[in-house]
Amino acid sequence: MDRYFGANLKSDLKASLVVFLVALPLCLGIAIASGAPSISGLIAGIIGGIVVGMISGSQISVSGPAAGLTVIVLDSITSLGSFELFLGTVLIAGLLQILLGIARAGELGYFFPHSVIKGMLTAIGLILILKQIPHALGYDKDTMGDESFLQADQHNTITEIGYAIQYHSPGALPIVFTALLVLILFENPRIGNHSFFGLIPGALWAVLIGLGINEAYGVWKPEWKLGGEQLVTIPQVNSLNELSGLLTFPDFSLITSSQFWIVSITIAVVGSIETLLSIDAADKMDPQKRITPTNRELIAQGAGNSLSGLIGGLPITAVIVRSSANISSGAKTKLSAIFHGFLLLILVLSIPGILNKIPLSCLAAVLFVVGYKLAKPSIFIGVYEKGWNQFIPFMVTLLAILFTDLLIGIGIGMVFGLFFVVKSNFQRALTITELNGNYLLKLQKDVSFLNKPFLLKKLAEIPEGAKVILNAHKARFIDSDIREVLDDFIQSCPSKNIEITIEGYPYHLTKRL
Repeated sequence: MDRYFGANLKSDLKASLVVFLVALPLCLGIAIASGAPSISGLIAGIIGGIVVGMISGSQISVSGPAAGLTVIVLDSITSLGSFELFLGTVLIAGLLQILLGIARAGELGYFFPHSVIKGMLTAIGLILILKQIPHALGYDKDTMGDESFLQADQHNTITEIGYAIQYHSPGALPIVFTALLVLILFENPRIGNHSFFGLIPGALWAVLIGLGINEAYGVWKPEWKLGGEQLVTIPQVNSLNELSGLLTFPDFSLITSSQFWIVSITIAVVGSIETLLSIDAADKMDPQKRITPTNRELIAQGAGNSLSGLIGGLPITAVIVRSSANISSGAKTKLSAIFHGFLLLILVLSIPGILNKIPLSCLAAVLFVVGYKLAKPSIFIGVYEKGWNQFIPFMVTLLAILFTDLLIGIGIGMVFGLFFVVKSNFQRALTITELNGNYLLKLQKDVSFLNKPFLLKKLAEIPEGAKVILNAHKARFIDSDIREVLDDFIQSCPSKNIEITIEGYPYHLTKRL
């Protein structure tokens, strides 16, 4: 318990405030984009923080409604015919995730290529920056939390920025620039760790100042004051009784239909994949490099989804935007994620009127900073310096996510990533070097049939009269197809006047021909 309530408590409390400010508009925006009641996004955020946070083995990831599932949720509600029927599928999806965790399916998350994960993180950073530009300019036609290139308002990420520049609100600019200035100043340790100013995070200062500027417009420049869709909009819930009245419960009348189970399985599988990707990415960003038990994570997400579906919430996954905000804000333990869930519950109930006065433009500034930390130029340089085998899958994943959506982009990135992983392993499993007519063929590790084309090509290039050393000391496994190719080459050596020395290759009796 000392780990949670000792020296880490101050850091976790400050980080939870930042995550709350990031999560609040995203929970609402994702719900609206999904065609669900706005309260369903808040319910998912609360359960993701409190319930999943308590069960999860991750110390720094944050769970809640995911933008990557928006299209699936919208299509599922439409195809099933009601939100209540959809909630039934969410509950069943959660139970399926628990079974996946028990079956140890979470271990698949360890096989995602690093270049693809890095590309996903950087793409999300760029999407955050591009998607927040309209909100920063006071043009809020698209919901906050939308990550897809093609938007529900028939625009796309690029055209939305054009419209925002054309139809911007003058009052939004001082708010976003002031908020950015505050956030940049708080990056300086002398301010961020100040005995007074450092008591609360820079993001909260930015929001409070932005709120104050907008209220001041009402006195000195009313035409600049932001209102309506330019502000946070949460349902007015003044008590737990009112909150319970907004809860929606699942309908299982279609549980025997194939459509019901197709939606349930889709949510379980896609939600699990997005969770494993986000967990892997969060672990890589964790300064302490802790490894999350992925099977336990699927069980935690399953429990969260079952409860969310039971009381009217959206599907839950681990989400990288809130997780990265959590990490960059200095979170040390899972208490930060849990506290943010309690903040969503308590503050939505206690001060909805104040929350509904927060301009989205100052929240956009907070997300600008999160996005920059995910996509700063040094990341591109670092990946490029690792070589094309890393840089090409990284860039393909990044561009695919930017111009499609998260799930499609990850799928495209995985294809390229796995191709380069296989290509890299081809090169490492077999090497042939030549010096003055002497050839060294080394089998490095596990040599599969996939190396056969490369081996045939290189053996065909060895001229008559050459000297060859076949070294297989490091080979742990040699596929039968590879053995056949090598045996044929060894048998052909006398006719080609090739002198071959065989070292550590047990499949041929002749050691020297």
